[in-house]
Amino acid sequence: MGKKQKERQTRATFLSKIFLWLAGVALLAAFATAYYFYLNIYAPSVTIKPDDPYIYIHSRSNYNDLLASLQQENTVRSVTSFDRVARKMNLPNNIHPGKYRLENGMSNYALVSLLRSGKQEPVKLVLNKFRLKEDLAAFISQKLETDSLTLITALNDSAYLKRFSVKSEEAMCLIIPNTYLIYWNSDAGQFLTRMKKEYDRFWTANRKQQATNLKLTQTEVITLASIVEEETNYNAEKNRIAGVYLNRLRKGMPLQADPTVKFALKNFMLKRILKVHLDYVSPYNTYRVKGLPPGPICTPSIASIDAVLQAERNDYYYFCADPDKPGTHVFARDLRQHLLNAKRYQQWLNQQQL
Repeated sequence: MGKKQKERQTRATFLSKIFLWLAGVALLAAFATAYYFYLNIYAPSVTIKPDDPYIYIHSRSNYNDLLASLQQENTVRSVTSFDRVARKMNLPNNIHPGKYRLENGMSNYALVSLLRSGKQEPVKLVLNKFRLKEDLAAFISQKLETDSLTLITALNDSAYLKRFSVKSEEAMCLIIPNTYLIYWNSDAGQFLTRMKKEYDRFWTANRKQQATNLKLTQTEVITLASIVEEETNYNAEKNRIAGVYLNRLRKGMPLQADPTVKFALKNFMLKRILKVHLDYVSPYNTYRVKGLPPGPICTPSIASIDAVLQAERNDYYYFCADPDKPGTHVFARDLRQHLLNAKRYQQWLNQQQL
């Protein structure tokens, strides 16, 4: 082999090694770049709290607020890498308020895609009995973004409530206890609008006709149902109690409902209603004022509302708690029998030192 041929072969070998080295470097760079993109975009990034696997974006939040929240809650592995992905996907210009469910190990890409989509998870809002607007507002403010003060203000503003066809005293009529799905970022107006929609849906043609047959408005039905609700938890007895109160209304007798006195006093722990309580001046004190109070004294259950609409036709005008069957009542057609029943109940209270 000649000298030149050896030189060419040596040069070729050297170039081959250089090429292989460069190829190796390029391959490593490609792997490094791919891993970098994977780490920032598709690698697991999100860590959630087991008791609260959500991220909340407030209505007035901007992109910087979101980054600050992610940093404070340690939601993502790296806020810097999340920011890179978010800006590439134009999240700063696509912020949607709401409550979003997270999953452990979500990537930055998956998280940004979720937040960009606006597909928040609705709140399962279970509404039961509330006596006061303040109680309702405090509960709602714990479940939704709206604050309690804003909601109470709305519930007390008769001018504002005209859009829902109720007065301030009647506002709680809009709340039909049930389970609802509603978005977390709903404000006071949106919450009340939803409740009005559910209220209208509840009042079917059949229920409206039943109210008409009783010569009561829908508001009056719910107001009476709220008294029935406070009188007993025993559903089987509710339509009979409703019948008693309807009898008293038709005859022009005061309802003399103890729960209305408790509501007037805002003292729901009273075990005994005394004369000093009965003398309390209030439009809700049905011992002093004939007819129904101005509005409901609680948000009655559907069972109580239907008990009024399907009230038992009876000739009872009085009822009293039954000491032999706690939670139920004994009924009377005349005052004499009622006073005997009441005396027996008072004796039982004395025995119980109540």
